[in-house]
Amino acid sequence: MTDTILQREDLAGGIARLTLNTPESLNALSDAMLAALKAELGRLAQDTQTRVVILRGAGKALCAGHNLKEMQAGRANPDKGAAYFADLFARCADVMKAITTLPQPVIAQAHGIATAAGCQLVASCDMAVAAQGTRFGVNGVNIGLFCSTPMVALTRNVAAKHAFEMLVTGEFIDASRAQEIGLINRIAAPETLEAETLALAQTVAGKLGAAVRIGKRAFYDQAGLPLDKAYAHAGTVMVENMMLRDTDEGITAFIEKRKPDWHS
Repeated sequence: MTDTILQREDLAGGIARLTLNTPESLNALSDAMLAALKAELGRLAQDTQTRVVILRGAGKALCAGHNLKEMQAGRANPDKGAAYFADLFARCADVMKAITTLPQPVIAQAHGIATAAGCQLVASCDMAVAAQGTRFGVNGVNIGLFCSTPMVALTRNVAAKHAFEMLVTGEFIDASRAQEIGLINRIAAPETLEAETLALAQTVAGKLGAAVRIGKRAFYDQAGLPLDKAYAHAGTVMVENMMLRDTDEGITAFIEKRKPDWHS
């Protein structure tokens, strides 16, 4: 089942590509999809060969959010009710947190729409490239459900007033606006989206993997700290990084004007 709904390809250069593969539901985050993502992210966390992960969707869209038909079935089941929804949102949060804590950088490759939990997915990734014409939204308010859990990731990407406007109006924004407010990094023509996302992944994969892993962890760890503690933590991380054999080699190679002989 996992291979059917979530496909993994291991590309050259230490790049793994995950494809949400339920295009008939616009790659909604069903119970099965959340389970598949959690399992694959767990495997990637232990994978020392993979340097970068690309996350994309099959068909017309990246992801249309939670599977509303499943959610309504859970509501109708007297044995589930509120407990089902609490568990669902906790499982979704676990997946989003797993992306952030994954040692490797994750790049969202967005097209079509990324709405509600699909927008949350983009916001949870470390970087994002979107095709021209892609629309982003946290539209739950339009059906009476404020996107409170997507809000967590969204507000860690964009300024408060931009995020709040999206949340309370339920309006879509286009790729240009998403780039302007910091939700995505780059915009590509639809026909070059895959190539441009891959090029970004290859650039990152070409760096010292150990340094990128240390740096990603530090990036998120320091974000919530007061300034003095953030600098203290970052200094400790810099020391850890400096003591790596391959960092010594990288600096020496730069001084000697040659290519570094990295082992990791």
